[in-house]
Amino acid sequence: MNHFSIKDVESLTGIKPHTLRIWEQRYGIPLPQRTATNIRYYSDQDIKYLLNVAMLNRQGYKISKIAKMSKEEAENIILEMTSNTSDQSIYIDSLIKAMFALNEEQFDQTLSANISSVGIEETFKQVIFPFLHRIGILWQAGSVNPSYEHFITHLIRQKLFVAMDEQKKVSHKDTSKFILFLPPHETHDIGLLFANYLIRARGFHTSYLGPNLPMNDISSVMSIYKADYILTVLTTAITAQTPLQIAHKLTADFPTTKILIAGSQVPHTHINFPAKVKLLFSLNDLVYLLDQLKLNQEH
Repeated sequence: MNHFSIKDVESLTGIKPHTLRIWEQRYGIPLPQRTATNIRYYSDQDIKYLLNVAMLNRQGYKISKIAKMSKEEAENIILEMTSNTSDQSIYIDSLIKAMFALNEEQFDQTLSANISSVGIEETFKQVIFPFLHRIGILWQAGSVNPSYEHFITHLIRQKLFVAMDEQKKVSHKDTSKFILFLPPHETHDIGLLFANYLIRARGFHTSYLGPNLPMNDISSVMSIYKADYILTVLTTAITAQTPLQIAHKLTADFPTTKILIAGSQVPHTHINFPAKVKLLFSLNDLVYLLDQLKLNQEH
């Protein structure tokens, strides 16, 4: 069982600690356990319940009314809301609940409903990446059991693989080519997989080399594939090289190739980066670059 602090609860549900203390005193929502030093902590079941409370409260239900509901009644209202809403925060909360319940069916249904409504690109932009951001801090802090991370990343990757299998094959020989990889110690590849989907969706060729790749291995691929762009995503601070060191190595090894570096570890400055390197500070930066490249090649 995971144990969550009151600050963890705020990160996951959006409920402020002050508000949570008032709800606890007035309505018993919920009654947390306490350590020997009288510090509150919350269980997985508390988190799932509080996610329901937060969703209902955001939809206009008064806390006094929510407190009188049974957990089953609240859950049924949430299920109805999830199937008839365009509010992306409800989908994100539903994914968090499914993760803590290890409920593959609920997780899959939530993603499928959103993909059916707005498409896979918008689902990743509006739901999946905000969801991963909300729980990412807790993973790094060790507040969440790593098994939950493996559970949800496997399901998200499955969605991407299905979407990529359904993409039309790129037939134009003269279109731009991209190599995508993660350097050593980078194992979280959902961002890279989604970048691969976006690039192929716009009619460009990709060679996906995956995570944890020794950087010297790229040369043998480049000798055959001769990519116009190399893209990497840096999300972990525990790497053998800094983003700047990676940039310098790639530009030294491939001086005629454009280098794209994205991810949460990208510094918010271009100072000292080689001219051939493009730092992507957000998903929108990559989308804009691809759309401009496609427009230029069409003309």
